[in-house]
Order: sequence, then C-alpha cells, then structure tokens
Amino acid sequence: MRRFCTLVICVLLVQTVKVNKALAFQSAGYRADTTALLPIKEVAESKYQNVIYKRRLDSVQKDVPLDYNQFVQGYIDNYMGRRDEMSRIIGLSKYYFPIYEKAFREAGIPDEIKYLSIVESALNPNAVSRVGAAGPWQFMSETAKIYNLKMTDYVDERRDPIQASQAAAAYLKDAYMQFGDWLLAIASYNCGKSNVQNAMERTGANDYWSIRQYLPAETRGYVPAYIAISYVMNYYQRHNIIPQSGELPLQTDTLMVNRFVPMSRIASALGLDLKDMVVLNPSYRQLIVNGTSAAPRKIVVPVSRKERFAILAQAIDNPNMVIPPYRPVYMPPPAPPKPAVVQQVAQVAPGNTPVATAPVSNLPAYHTTVKGDSLGSIATKYGLKVEDLMQWNKQLGNNKNIPLVAGLSVSLHKG
Repeated sequence: MRRFCTLVICVLLVQTVKVNKALAFQSAGYRADTTALLPIKEVAESKYQNVIYKRRLDSVQKDVPLDYNQFVQGYIDNYMGRRDEMSRIIGLSKYYFPIYEKAFREAGIPDEIKYLSIVESALNPNAVSRVGAAGPWQFMSETAKIYNLKMTDYVDERRDPIQASQAAAAYLKDAYMQFGDWLLAIASYNCGKSNVQNAMERTGANDYWSIRQYLPAETRGYVPAYIAISYVMNYYQRHNIIPQSGELPLQTDTLMVNRFVPMSRIASALGLDLKDMVVLNPSYRQLIVNGTSAAPRKIVVPVSRKERFAILAQAIDNPNMVIPPYRPVYMPPPAPPKPAVVQQVAQVAPGNTPVATAPVSNLPAYHTTVKGDSLGSIATKYGLKVEDLMQWNKQLGNNKNIPLVAGLSVSLHKG
C-alpha cells in the first residue's frame, strides 16, 4: 500500500511539473500584471477642465457614456505616459478587436466595450490576477462556469479569446438588463452585480457617478480607466503614438482536431515555431490539443500556411508520419506595369523647344483649318514632318509658312 501511494504521489508531481512548464511557456514574453493599467492617481479638479478632451470624447461617444472629469483625465495622463506599452497594445488590437467585435455584435451589445479588455488584461490572454482571474477578460473560475467556460487539466477556456469574449458579452448583456445603464454594467464586471446593487440601494441613485463613492476602491477607478482607454484608442495618433507592428497574423483559419495531438507536432506540420502556435491557441494548458471524435477541439492557424493544411491532416491522422520540412512557397514579385506609350516629339519649333504631341495612332484622319493655320503649324501641332504633310496634300502647295484658307480638310495620314 505504501509503495502504491508513493507511485501515485510521483505521478501527480510529474503532472504538476508538466502543467507548470506549459503555463510558463505560454506566458513567455507576456506581462501578467493586470493592475498595471489601473493607476490610482487623480488630477486636481482645476487641471482637468480641458475642452479639447471633452469635445473629443463627445465626438466618439456611441451607446456607452464617455463622461469627462478629473478622474478620467488622471487616467488619460497615465496612459499617455506609457507610450511604448500603448504602442504595443494598439498593435495587438489589430488581431484581438475583430474577435471581440464579432462576439459583441452577435450578443447585441456596443462594440466599444471591447476597450474594457485593455483595462482587464492589456490584451494578454495569459494574464492572471492576484486573486486568480485569468484570460483576456479576467474571469474568476466561479463566474466562468456560470457562462459555460470549461476549465480542465488540458484546457482553460478563460484564456481563449473567442470563447472568453462570448462569455464577457453574455455577462455584460445580463448586467445591462439588470441595471439599464452601461457604465453600471461595466462597473459590475469589476466588482460584481451585488456590490453595484448594494450601492444603488444605499444611495437611491441609478447612475455610476452617484454611487461611485460606495463601490470598492478598485471599481472607483475602473470606469474612469475604461473611458480614458477609449480616448487613447481613438486619438493615439493625435499624441504621436505609433502602433507596433503586430506579431500575430491578421488572417487566420479555424481547424477541428479529433485526436490528442501535441501542439509541437501541429506547429511542425505547419512550419511554425511552437511559441507562435501557443500564442494563437493560449487555452491549451499542457500544450496538447485534447480532441476526440465525440468532442473535437478547435485550433487557430495562420491562413498563410494553407498549403500545409493537407500535411497537417496527415500528421494528425498518422502519429508515426515523418513530417516533411517546411519550405516557403516562392511567390514571384508582381510584374512591373507596362510603360506608358511614348509620345512623339514634333519638329523643333522656333526657339528650339520640342513640342510633345499625341502618338500617330491616335491622330484624326483630317484637320480642318482655322484662321492662321499653315502646313508648318499643323505639322508642329500633330508631331508630323512637314515634308510628309506636303506629300499627302499636294494640292495645298509646298510652302509651309503660307496661311491656309479656313475650312480646308488637311489629311494627316498617307493616302
């Protein structure tokens, strides 16, 4: 019995090491400090009355009120002082925001609430708070279960941007249905619906700013932080913040896997680094896709590797298959545009200045003379040799400078 217990303990320790190693790999290169974007500092009331900020917030306001006051200004100042961090976040938003917008659109809630994820996690799907909230939308495990996010030894769907966004949209919709106000719904996302309800009952008010002082300390800064980040994401260019080029592909595809497959094998089949594969699929805790025929699992892959999808399918179906090395498909550069038709240059006019004219193929058949025309001036106008013009129009004589009678038809082509 003692030997059996020792064996069980060893197995559990090995499993724990594997999980911790996988989570460490997933978090490599990411910051897990979710409070770093929640400054407490506020500016004095006399320093916030900047009509430009208010006017700009008013201009981008849609369904969610974007009130301006000293609390909001304090957070705007804080974010603007973190230029490198904001530059990185703006770059990441090119990948994550379309995912959030789709989930919010399907749930029927304002898509501008997508900015809340920056306050929650700085767009880090592997962020973990000091109290155990995880993922880009920072779900606690109890709330995650209510909104159908699975957490097992193999997967933590709180970290999946698609599924976590759908759960966040469902929570916010429920909160709005309860409170009838988007800022109160947003506040409840931070401190829970019961705290918002208690503050409303205590004050008899039903708006965020009236109940703010009765909310938890972090929530007092949470809504101003959301408004401030909404400002930054709409006006960063006005403050000379340049987005970093995103490390994530903007075009991806979703494939279904019906077997247990190491993510390293999937990455190898697609010719990706394992780290890149993990970044696209952060919910797999042990770097194993735990698909079965009854419950296949989704993986996100770059569309740019579509030519390797057949190899990936074979590698999944046949665990013993030797995966051929990845060789990028050569795409020849686009053919240069055809040069424009070179115009002919007429005889050198007086003053030795060449006159550009239309190509011969575009000339009309005849020129009808007007007052002042001569064979010489007509030849110059159309880029022709005056001798040719005389040959084609022998009836007009051979003096290029004699003015012609108005209304004559002068042939511009041979024959």
